[in-house]
Order: sequence, then C-alpha cells, then structure tokens
Amino acid sequence: MIDKLNESSLLEASAWLAERDEALAFVLEKYGPPPLWAREPGFSTLVHIILEQQVSLASANAAFQKLKSLIGTVAPGAFLLLNDEDLRQIGFSRQKTNYCRALAQTIADGRLDLDALHHLPDEEVRAEMVRLKGIGIWTADIYLSECLLRPDILPKGDIAMQEAFKVLKKLPGRPVHEDFERGTEHWRPWRSVGTRMLWHYYLEVRSERSEK
Repeated sequence: MIDKLNESSLLEASAWLAERDEALAFVLEKYGPPPLWAREPGFSTLVHIILEQQVSLASANAAFQKLKSLIGTVAPGAFLLLNDEDLRQIGFSRQKTNYCRALAQTIADGRLDLDALHHLPDEEVRAEMVRLKGIGIWTADIYLSECLLRPDILPKGDIAMQEAFKVLKKLPGRPVHEDFERGTEHWRPWRSVGTRMLWHYYLEVRSERSEK
C-alpha cells in the first residue's frame, strides 16, 4: 500500500525535520506546523492546478470560482460544452483553454483514469500525467503532493518554495532544482512536509508584510 500523508504524520514529520534542519526548526518554532493542504483528487482540482501555472493563487482561484459558478460541478462533460468565449470571460488564456480541453477529452475518452493513479508509484504517476499537453513536472508534483498526499515530493520549479529556501538558507539567489534536491536530501522521506514548511513560512512572511 502506498503511504499517504495525514494530519498525524504531518506533525510527526515536521518535528523530525526540525531536528535535522535548522531553517525548518526556525519555521516550526516561529509559525508552528504547516497545514496539510490536502485537495480532492480528480479533474476539478487538476483544472484548478493548471490555472495556477505561472499566475498568482488568488487570480487562479478567482477564475476557478467563476468556472464553478457557471457549470456547477467541474466535470469533463460539462467543461467540454463551454466555448472559447465562455472560457475567456472566466479568465482562461488560450493556452490553458487548450490544456484543459485536452485533459477533459482524454478523461472522457477513457484514455486517462485519474482514479488509477492512486495505486501507482510516484514516478509512474508523473509519467502518466506528463503525457498530456499542458501538464509538466510541476503540475504532476503538486497533484502528487496535495491530491494523492505522497510524502516525499519536491515540486520542480515552485517559486514560493525556492524563494523561502533562499531566504532561510541565506543564499544569494533561488537555487536551481538540482541544487535544491541536493540541499534537501536529508529531508527524505518527508520532502512533501519540508515543502509545506517552506510554503507556510513564505505565506506567513508575506502576510506579516501586508499588515505593516
């Protein structure tokens, strides 16, 4: 059976990581443990994650909420009934319209079974997902970490994660992914929790700055 994160293992792993990494110890002491940030697996959340690519979470969420208001349950069949103008009005770029349509059609045709991903190892999930246009490693990794709750995922190219790591480790710039992997090897087998601690720090610091 493939391990999944839960509230209990999140707390245990946060303490375990804090014992092994000074920066994460600081985050835990100052801000407490991170949220689990669990998301419902399936087409709806995957569309939401695609909307989050290269834009702020707030603007992605605004577009997703408009989509839900328009069609209710975000399912492949209902999504495929929307035309280009519908999606443009919601906030979909032309590129993301194409990506989400391709995803919806692939699921509707039975060429992708998202439920089957629960039973596959991490690398096989990635391989299945990145076959689809518009789904790269970052999107697959976020799905693995937040939807399938896999415990040892380090989302490639996540800017908030890299920025938090840079600040906490006092680096001159954001690390490239290969350096980031080497610098977090001691987080295994809980890199998904280390990632959450970095996001937690990033969001808390941003909130503090906005209140000043």
